[in-house]
Amino acid sequence: MPDSPSRYTRFLAWLDQRLLRRLYTDRVRRLILQSFPFWFASVVVGGVAVVYERLFAWAEQLSFAWLRHQPLLAFGLTPLAFLVSWVLVQQLAPAARGSGIPQVMAGIELSTPSQHHRVGYLLSLRVAIMKVLSSVALLLGGGVIGREGPTIQISAAIFRAINRLQPAGWPQLSRQIALVTGGAAGLAAAFNTPLGGIVFVVEELTQMHMARFRMAVFSAVIIAGLTAQAFLGPYLYLGFPKVTAHVGWILATVVLVAVVCGLAGALFAKTLLWLGAYRKRFASFGQQAGWVLACGLLMAGLAYLVGQEGVGTGKPIINRLLFANDSQTPWYLFPARFAGMALSYSGGGAGGVFATSLSAGAILGDGLCRLGAVPLEDRNLLILVSMVSFLTGVVRSPFTAAILVLEMTDRHSAIFQLLLSGMMAQAVASLIDPHSLYEHLKVSFMRETLDQPAPKLTSRPEREEVAERDERG
Repeated sequence: MPDSPSRYTRFLAWLDQRLLRRLYTDRVRRLILQSFPFWFASVVVGGVAVVYERLFAWAEQLSFAWLRHQPLLAFGLTPLAFLVSWVLVQQLAPAARGSGIPQVMAGIELSTPSQHHRVGYLLSLRVAIMKVLSSVALLLGGGVIGREGPTIQISAAIFRAINRLQPAGWPQLSRQIALVTGGAAGLAAAFNTPLGGIVFVVEELTQMHMARFRMAVFSAVIIAGLTAQAFLGPYLYLGFPKVTAHVGWILATVVLVAVVCGLAGALFAKTLLWLGAYRKRFASFGQQAGWVLACGLLMAGLAYLVGQEGVGTGKPIINRLLFANDSQTPWYLFPARFAGMALSYSGGGAGGVFATSLSAGAILGDGLCRLGAVPLEDRNLLILVSMVSFLTGVVRSPFTAAILVLEMTDRHSAIFQLLLSGMMAQAVASLIDPHSLYEHLKVSFMRETLDQPAPKLTSRPEREEVAERDERG
């Protein structure tokens, strides 16, 4: 950051001097001054989320097209895409790999007076740019990834960058609140789920008391969501599936499906952790590249054998299962998607597991319904239950999973069944591992960040910052 004031800081000074001081009391003026940068960041996040969504949709459709017309191309394009995706983050921004949510969690914990200068390793604009490029490259080649976790990291990086641009003496919210608010805004804009963004913050991102950041989070979620809707319209991520939310005997089936899918999600998380630990045996660049190419070749084989339903985010599969109940899903699709998710994540490029976990849960739930000859009118409910349960097994955020699926489908009549499934999945997943995938990865990213050389503080605003800024809410 240069010492000379930017256009942005000059605009903020003009806004304060010419408008706010004349119209408002000191208390109201201070609140507006604190909030304005976050409002601006929320608009930016909403726009970026839309552009990222369009890029992702384009990349997914292009991968479907070449796989449909020339499936043998998978054995060349998929390993190449895995390698390009990995090299981008390995050489330019190592913290851009993977989902992005553990990086935000680590950044929040490191946003202390003594360590905040290290957070740029995890949440810089350079990391955000590499996140987009790496994930789009991986998806073009047939990777099985989502964009929601990456959107959260990108959004937190944007909020951090704008928060650091405030002029000296400007009343500011803390660095932690900037990252927390950015994460919430990113999830809300990615899924069009404002309540999911708020619940996600409370359940997953932070242990701070809600009173410290509630207005910042609420306003950011609303503004980012409205900005995304301005471009995409008031859409639902999964439309309006027909759901009959019975009570009585069906609750026993809900519990059974939740238990199975919760265990499957927990096993998937353990698989990712095991693959990550095994990969550490390969230390040199050449060995790492060999691992990435091997993951790409295995993914190519899956893509060739399974076709376009074996690659991508899985959203088309969820729509098919919810809106075309007479369609047949091959028995091998779930293990193929499970393996594809693991290979894509372990390849070392950028890509999330939120959307892919929802699709894996939907496929598993549909299979359980067909295996148990569940009546057609109850199948959609159990597919939604399985989505909540599998995602909960992976990320251990049952309320977030339930609210996300609820807002994606607008099926409020099923809220109690979705909450019940999340609770049951959380209980059984904790038997496999008491900690979530994100918690394990957060610790790893914190260690990695602390091992980096401490960056030099070169600008006057950075040198003049004091610890009390981190204590204010």
